[in-house]
Order: sequence, then C-alpha cells, then structure tokens
Amino acid sequence: MARDTVAGLPAPFRSAAQEVALRVAEWPARDMLEELGLHDPLTLTGLYEGIPVTQKSYMDQPLAPDTVWLFRQPILAEWRDRGDIGIARLVAHVTIHEFAHHFGWSDADIASIDRWWE
Repeated sequence: MARDTVAGLPAPFRSAAQEVALRVAEWPARDMLEELGLHDPLTLTGLYEGIPVTQKSYMDQPLAPDTVWLFRQPILAEWRDRGDIGIARLVAHVTIHEFAHHFGWSDADIASIDRWWE
C-alpha cells in the first residue's frame, strides 16, 4: 500500500521519493520513542529519518539513507479505533505525511493544509 502511494505521487515528487528507503516495522524502536519524548508506542504510526531536501547540502555525509518508517501495529490500532476509513487510505495518509517531512514540511506546515485529525 505504501509503495503504491509513492508510485502515485506527482512525477517531480515521485522521482525524489524513490531515493528514500521505505521500511515497515511492527513497532517503533525504543530509541525512536525516547528521542521524540513519547512513551506509548501506539502514538507513533510513522517517522521520517534523514535530512529534508530543503536542508541538504553537498557537504552532508549521510550515515544511512533517508528513511520513511511505517509502524504496522500502531497503524492497525488507529485503523481499528477510528473505524471510519479504509486501511489503504490510512497507510497512504501516514506515508504521504512522512514523505512531506522529507520534502521539508514541518508538522505545522502539514496541518495547515491537511485537516485529517479534525
């Protein structure tokens, strides 16, 4: 579902998104939660790790590829709890949200055009 979402991005975004690793894990790692100050792993459905394209420099020496993480169990829990959307739509939403961070958008920027949680 996430790969289909990336494949459906507009061409300029799709080509840049294909340079990002897409990983699915059952749960977020403890260090991810700690770094974000989160205690409940169900609160983290996705995460972007990397340097946003708006901040990249040719001087950057990445230690790992930029990565979008999707966390299966938190996504499934949210899907069950909401009960008002299909799983594919939720996965697409989380995927696009995390790729928006890759393209330099903050959570506030995303929220200004995406009223998903209202």
